[in-house]
Amino acid sequence: MKTLIVHAHPEPKSLNGSLKDLAVSTLENAGHEVQVSDLYAMNWKAVVDAADYGLHASSPLKVARDSGRAFDAGTLTPDVRTEQEKLLWADTIIFQFPLWWYTMPAILKGWVDRVFTFHFAYGVGEHSDTKYGERFGEGTLAGRRALLSVTAGGPEPHYAARGIAGPIDDLLFPIQHGILYYPGIEVLPPFVLYSTDRMTDEDYADVAKAWKQRLLTLESTEPIAFRRQNFGDYEIPSLQLLEGLDPAGRTGFGLHVRG
Repeated sequence: MKTLIVHAHPEPKSLNGSLKDLAVSTLENAGHEVQVSDLYAMNWKAVVDAADYGLHASSPLKVARDSGRAFDAGTLTPDVRTEQEKLLWADTIIFQFPLWWYTMPAILKGWVDRVFTFHFAYGVGEHSDTKYGERFGEGTLAGRRALLSVTAGGPEPHYAARGIAGPIDDLLFPIQHGILYYPGIEVLPPFVLYSTDRMTDEDYADVAKAWKQRLLTLESTEPIAFRRQNFGDYEIPSLQLLEGLDPAGRTGFGLHVRG
């Protein structure tokens, strides 16, 4: 297994840093290949601008079109091209980050904004009466699997169905479905730690054991059963879920998960 770990925390000695290091050692000791993109250590540029596309940047800037033109010409900036090559190399991607203000840190979102360019991660495939491009189960990154490893400061009940923060699956849906599944990556159930601001050394021993277990079973873990776009569950081109496919009582994001 070839694994890319995309790590987003500014403190190397943080819990996230420890989990990243443990992932590297566990996977390598099991005979897997690992690459790490430590975004803060890389001083990753987190904002899209015309400099990303060089001569292919238009005025006014059109991010989707211009990023696609630069990708097609092979003239994206070296840092972006390197990350795209890592994604194409990997068969598994682990995203290690803290949940900040209900989402990923800005530097990680900036990695997505710059790396997932037009024609690389989206804007591919035919549009017809039966297909609406290759996305949500198809796409340029199909065949890969991803796992979110997330730390949250609040207690687990805060992120339950009736919790004040909302269900953790709903909070992570824009990342898991809207960013990762969109270009075809299969998404594994996340590894989420709660009450991390109160974690003790004794707690970490149990966490480390659980994290190792998840890492060593990545290849046998079933992905989240997100519905595929072009395989009969949605009307095209409206992309509305067909009547009769929604499980009783289920609404919102949950409609887009089978079963």
